[in-house]
Amino acid sequence: MPMPPTITRLNLCFCIQIVNQDMVNSSSSLGTNIIVNHDFCGGLHSWHPNCCEGYVVSADSGHPQANSGGNYAVVTNRKECWQGLEQDITGRVSPGSTYLVSASVGVSGPLVGCVDVLATLKMECQGSETKYSLVGRSSVSNGKWEKLEGKFSLSTMPDKVVFYLEGPSPGIDLLIQSVVISCSNPKGRRHGNASDGDEDIVLNPKFEDGLTNWTGRGCKVVLHNSMGDGKIVPQSGKVFAAATERTQSWNGIQQDITGRVQRKLAYEATAVVRIFGNNVTSSDVRATLWVQSPNGREQYIGISNVQATDKDWAQLKGKFLLNGSPSKVVVYLEGPPAGTDILVNSFVVKHAQKVPPSSPPDIENPAFGVNIIENSNLSNGTNGWFPLGNCTLSVGTGSPHILPPMARDSLGAHEPLSGRFILVTKRTQTWMGPAQMIGDKLKLFLTYQVSAWVRIGAGATGPQNVNVALGVDNQWVNGGQAEVGDNRWHEIGGSFRIEKQPSKVMVYIQGPASGVDLMVAGLQIFPVDRQARFRYLKRQTEKIRKRDVVLKFSGLDWSSAYGSFVKIKQSQNSFPFGTCISRTNIDNEDFVDFFVKNFNWSVFGNELKWYWTEPQKGNFNYKDADEMVDLCKSHNIDMRGHCIYWEVVDTVQQWIRSLSQNDLATAVQSRVTDLLTRYKGKFRHYDVNNEMLHGSFYQDKLGKDIRANMFKMANQLDPSALLFVNDYHVEDGCDTRSAPEKYIEQILDFQLQGAPVGGIGIQGHIDSPVGPIVCSALDKLGILGLPIWFTELDVSSSNECVRADDLEVMLREAFANPSVEGIVLWGFWELFMSRENSHLVNAEGDINEAGKRYLELKQEWLSHAHGHIDEQGQFTFRGFHGTYSIEIATISKKVLKTFVVDKGDDSPFEVSIAL
Repeated sequence: MPMPPTITRLNLCFCIQIVNQDMVNSSSSLGTNIIVNHDFCGGLHSWHPNCCEGYVVSADSGHPQANSGGNYAVVTNRKECWQGLEQDITGRVSPGSTYLVSASVGVSGPLVGCVDVLATLKMECQGSETKYSLVGRSSVSNGKWEKLEGKFSLSTMPDKVVFYLEGPSPGIDLLIQSVVISCSNPKGRRHGNASDGDEDIVLNPKFEDGLTNWTGRGCKVVLHNSMGDGKIVPQSGKVFAAATERTQSWNGIQQDITGRVQRKLAYEATAVVRIFGNNVTSSDVRATLWVQSPNGREQYIGISNVQATDKDWAQLKGKFLLNGSPSKVVVYLEGPPAGTDILVNSFVVKHAQKVPPSSPPDIENPAFGVNIIENSNLSNGTNGWFPLGNCTLSVGTGSPHILPPMARDSLGAHEPLSGRFILVTKRTQTWMGPAQMIGDKLKLFLTYQVSAWVRIGAGATGPQNVNVALGVDNQWVNGGQAEVGDNRWHEIGGSFRIEKQPSKVMVYIQGPASGVDLMVAGLQIFPVDRQARFRYLKRQTEKIRKRDVVLKFSGLDWSSAYGSFVKIKQSQNSFPFGTCISRTNIDNEDFVDFFVKNFNWSVFGNELKWYWTEPQKGNFNYKDADEMVDLCKSHNIDMRGHCIYWEVVDTVQQWIRSLSQNDLATAVQSRVTDLLTRYKGKFRHYDVNNEMLHGSFYQDKLGKDIRANMFKMANQLDPSALLFVNDYHVEDGCDTRSAPEKYIEQILDFQLQGAPVGGIGIQGHIDSPVGPIVCSALDKLGILGLPIWFTELDVSSSNECVRADDLEVMLREAFANPSVEGIVLWGFWELFMSRENSHLVNAEGDINEAGKRYLELKQEWLSHAHGHIDEQGQFTFRGFHGTYSIEIATISKKVLKTFVVDKGDDSPFEVSIAL
């Protein structure tokens, strides 16, 4: 992308006013920094080298200016003075605002004296020539950091605005430690084409100007000062609006906000609502965004919902973000059944305030491994315990003396259990069992492992579900479940974490049918030492993910090769790390940038599912999936096909549910034929029939053989694709329907029917993960010899440091287990996740602690080595599987090569390199 010489740009003043940088106070903190990843803590995320190369080094890297005390970018292999590092800031600047620029810059290379580093703004408008303007400059010498400062404002808004740093002569590396661009008058902004800051996007939000700017969406809107014989009055102000004469659930009150919202900015919507009429006392009220793109594509974005009543006003609150540049945007309220009015007292939409980063929780004396259960060994009878409900507790003997396996893996050597158990009799409800109050012993944000032996007495008509449960201020929390169906002791293993201070916490054991006796032995609840587990996993990873490598050099005589310096750097680990993406995500270049730099596999969130590709019979939509396939292919990113069918009835389109048996069989055949013919050879995996442990729609309608036949049909149409089963709660011990044993039984049954099952998908939507519990499930499934993939991994915590710890648990457990052959995250960008508080990157592009942890682990799992060629003409090292570059400096020349270390067996991997 060649550009005109710098000197000619200075007189191009397209819609920008430059202010002397001497006027800028670089210490000013008048506004939020609009630069994403300003200090390169996220590598080069959101930054792009302009026709050159770039990388990030840390303070201990040994780089010439590594005494800076933090990360910084190095822009190298520069052939022109205008080549440097750039960031698109289009969605973060507005006309009429003044922006202050402050950057810490340096240079490195064969330089005598000083050289100028320039900050430049590039502006593009459709149909016009690209314009450039100088923002600031600084004179820099080798080995020193200098401040570059400047100031700019826009009088009108270009289609694209890019900020970049440039200037040094070709061959000189440009160093950048940090960049800050802040608005000097953030509270004084007034919108031209768009608005942000503290301004309300919605006009007339409290109906002070009547119904100006508001209309009905398929219904009528009216204004009231009271309703219901004066019982309904505004919560604030003098009036409220009502969406009335509604005949559809989507009818409501709306406002066109086109031109007042910017793409790539997060907005928060807050509405005060209630319902009235039609004898409906409670109903879901939703805030929704309707977006139309310039090419006519429509999108509905759910902002938030609240359970509203006819008794009082309720607050609805949520966030949204637009990835693309819409031609029209309408926000509206909907939801209640036809005939019920939606009442609105206020509806406000503002630019969402950034949430400060979480601090790690301060946990004093966590007491890892110490059981918080009183009298767990029952040496004092049932003291400390009480019966929940009208049942009877007594003490029996004959239970196991050893810890259950998952607890043993966490605790290591441990004194034997007492052999005593609590016997629960006279149970008349499933929830009756032994209980204990533990609220005063729990610490917030600490992860607890749960372990117990359980057994049931005679009289059960079939297998019984036994559950260790917690009542946290009367809310049920799952501590682990087991299916017990014979005269043996069974292990229960689970986990939990509490993140808000409760007033009381009770643990109790429940589950079997009334009249069935319950026995509980050795209940343990203890905090988990994750760091100790990580040390073990690192050793396991060294064994299974690395290989001894022998480089054999040829082409030079022994005297020339011997002692030559070798430098080896791994550029990519071959292990698959993927993520879920959606069609709307790929309109956001910052999202795409993080995606293509940090993942080598992908899966589509909805766009390949049947309800998306054929929402009505014969009405096909493959355009979204086609565009996502094109993006992935252009970046050499492999894809999982999710999913051909989905067995859970609530996910099946109404038109399919209403088909006769014969018509359904025909539709099932057509579906797999259309999909796999269209994308033959493009998807490496397919989830054939999603969540068969939790649903049975197709099996109920078409018979038991249909599931195996789905695999057979898919294999015939695309033999190159690996065909997966895929289900949830397999790895966490909290759902007996999908326990590893049940999954194994299902897979073996399919194989007996001739189904070509090629892989095991574990979704991985998990809370408060504990390593040994996850590992136990993986080891059990591993006996089948099929590749295991985490296919939809996400973790959730309101504290992003704890979320980072959870993510590290799952990534390390998977990477250290030889049966696991890939990990796919269920997204990474805020507001585009299926669960709250599970994102790695905040809505406007800042990488949070969980994202940083992911990147750190990716770096940890790259190998580097250096040394000298030995007297046999060889160099040996041990490294992760993947792609490497090697630099050999001989007496006469420097040689650059690449090579790939395959997974292979335990034998050394030999590479021949000609010099």
